[in-house]
Amino acid sequence: MEGSVVLERHKWLRSAWTFLKIVILVVIVTFFVHHFFFTNYVVSGKSMLPTIQDGEHVIINKIEYDWNAPQRFDLIVFRATPETDYIKRVIGVPSDEIRYENDHLYINDELYEEPFLEQEKRALLDETFTYDFTLEQVTGEGKVPNDKYFVLGDNRPNSMDSRQLGFISKDRIIGKVDITYWPLKRLRMF
Repeated sequence: MEGSVVLERHKWLRSAWTFLKIVILVVIVTFFVHHFFFTNYVVSGKSMLPTIQDGEHVIINKIEYDWNAPQRFDLIVFRATPETDYIKRVIGVPSDEIRYENDHLYINDELYEEPFLEQEKRALLDETFTYDFTLEQVTGEGKVPNDKYFVLGDNRPNSMDSRQLGFISKDRIIGKVDITYWPLKRLRMF
């Protein structure tokens, strides 16, 4: 009888030790993945409407730009101030010349469509969604410099972006927005 109690205790200790090792491994892997590869954000504000709503949860790919440069129209998260990160859309990449005329985007004198803004533009009817400007007027530069990006919020009338902040350097970019996952009804990939 006494031998079976000791045997049961050993079984229980072995099971507890195995479970503890699994928990420790999961915590380490989760920390590693969260710290180095992906992280999540809760969006606060309306500067990316209608694409991303206030309160939505997004997953950021932190390693995408270790191998690839940000591309035009990518959604990115960057360090705006030491305490604040912003989500915006890349409009200009290095060496681009940018201007808005009559609510139309021109990059290097070529007209670019912005389908992600069409619904909002239609809702305004005759009002301008993105006011006219040239890159030089808002940044003092004629072209986007190397390793810098020009970003805008999708809610152009109500967005703090490169028109006020200037260019965003690559080293301030935290990552690319890959997925919105909450609320579930707005689950989607970018």
